[in-house]
Order: sequence, then structure tokens, then C-alpha cells
Amino acid sequence: MVMKNFADKLVAAIRAKGTPICVGLDPRIEEIPQFLVRAVASEGDYSATMLAAQVIIAFNKAIIDAVHDLVPVVKPQIAFYEVFGEDGIYAYRETLRYARSKGLLTIADAKRNDIGSTAEAYAQAFLGEVSMFDGEEFEVVTPIFEADSLTVTPYLGWDGVKPFLEEAEKYERGVFALVKTSNRSSGDLQDLVMADGRAVYEIMGHYVDSWGADYIGESGYSALGAVVGATYPEEAKKLRAIMPQAFFLVPGYGAQGATAADVAPCFNSDGLGALINNSRGIIYAYKKLEGFGEAAFAQAARAAVLEMREELK
Repeated sequence: MVMKNFADKLVAAIRAKGTPICVGLDPRIEEIPQFLVRAVASEGDYSATMLAAQVIIAFNKAIIDAVHDLVPVVKPQIAFYEVFGEDGIYAYRETLRYARSKGLLTIADAKRNDIGSTAEAYAQAFLGEVSMFDGEEFEVVTPIFEADSLTVTPYLGWDGVKPFLEEAEKYERGVFALVKTSNRSSGDLQDLVMADGRAVYEIMGHYVDSWGADYIGESGYSALGAVVGATYPEEAKKLRAIMPQAFFLVPGYGAQGATAADVAPCFNSDGLGALINNSRGIIYAYKKLEGFGEAAFAQAARAAVLEMREELK
């Protein structure tokens, strides 16, 4: 029996918004307008890390408010939050919750992986729920990060991915496995050619296609997607043929140099199958778009989304 899954939600959201754009929420404190930092600082006597957390929350909420009616998904990268310790993790949770309250799907870009009970714990933290105590008096079930999907590194093999998919299936959530990444040195390992003539990234693509075969939803797409960099369009074309039922999460657009033409091979013939991420090019658009100053950073983000939407068309 075909069950509804995260990919079905993603397809519905993309169709509703009319675009496959994912906004990456990668807040760098030094890039956030100083007027916002001063405004937040005036609201309370915060420690340095809590001030950073509150500034990030205010910045992210403004971005989300400006773009939530235009895009289907946001993707906060956890490293920019973890750097501020427990206060940063608080900002991460609040960002995910606020995005979902605005009707957006969320991708926790945390690239988790391990095996056995450790992988299960990671999966519960990001995708599921945790039963904290047994017994009538204390039994509670609490969500931790409440993400709709999570990025994982698949190079530990099937037993490092299965726990994430099992948890995702319970709650109609999704997983994106790194297959061909957008960074310059990705080819050092991922492009190595094996004895059978296939590159490592192609072999990983076949694994992802196989692993995701039992998690196909009504839309025909799997709950297990793949991270495929826009900076390698020829490789993306090969991977699209290898993984026809996987949604591609596509980084590298904009700041890393990829264009609309570069991401075209990531899509299927149905016009679906790819989610194009843009982080710096949207959330810091006030720095490059004419007519927008610091005070209009959120409006600039909206303008950048509209510009990108036209480019992708």
C-alpha cells in the first residue's frame, strides 16, 4: 500500500508556491545589520551568547515573514547556531518552530550519521519524538527539534541511514543523503573511479535509489532524497538518471556560482524532483541589490526570491 510521505508534502508545497526555492537560513552575526543588533540589545541584559541567539531569532523571523508566502521550504544550517552553544541551539529550535508556524517545511541541515542506537538517537532528536519516562505519572512524549527533514552523511552504509528512514516514516518526515556535494574538493573522493568504471558518487547514487525504494509516496517520490551540488551539472545529469524517484536538494546556486542553467539537469521531466537552495544570495541580498539598505534587509530578501523565481522559470 502506498503511504503519504514527506516527498508528497514537498510536492504539494512546491505546487502551491509555484517555485522549488529553498531559503538557507545561515546567519552570520557579522553580516546581520547592526541596527537590529542594537535594537535587540536594548531589550534586555543578555549574555553575549544569548544576545547572539536573540539577534539570530529576530533576523530569521524577519526573513521568514518576508518570504513565507513565496517559497515552500527553509533550511537552517546548524553550525551557525551551535557556535553559540546552548543559546544557539535555542535559536535553532525557535527558528524551526517559527518557520513551521508560518506554513513552511523545514530541512535541518545537520549532516548527522552514526550506526545503531546512536543513529536512532540522532533520528529521534531531529525527526521524531522521545518517550522520556515510562509509567503513568511521568510518561511524556516531547518533540526536540521538530524538523520536517534532515541531511545525513551516508558513507557509513545502510545501517547508518536506516534508523533515520524508520523514524522519518513514522512522522511523514524526510531524509537527504549527501551524494555529490557542491564544494571544490568533493571530487577528491566522490569522483574516484572504481574497477567497474563507476565513480564513487554514482555508486552512492545507486545505494540511495535502492535504500529509498521502500519509502515511495503517492507522488512517486521517495522520503529519501539526495544532496546534489548545482556546481556539477554533468554529474547531476547522471545522478538524475540513477535516482529518478529521489528529490534532489541542490546547494551551490548564487554565491557558489551555479546558475539556473546549471540546476536544470536536477529536475525530472515532470518539472519536479529538485529543491534549489540559496542562502547568502537571499538573506544578505540587501548588500548587493540596489535600493535596499540595512533597514530593508527583509524586503531585499523578498526581492531576491522573486528575482530567483524568474531566473528558474
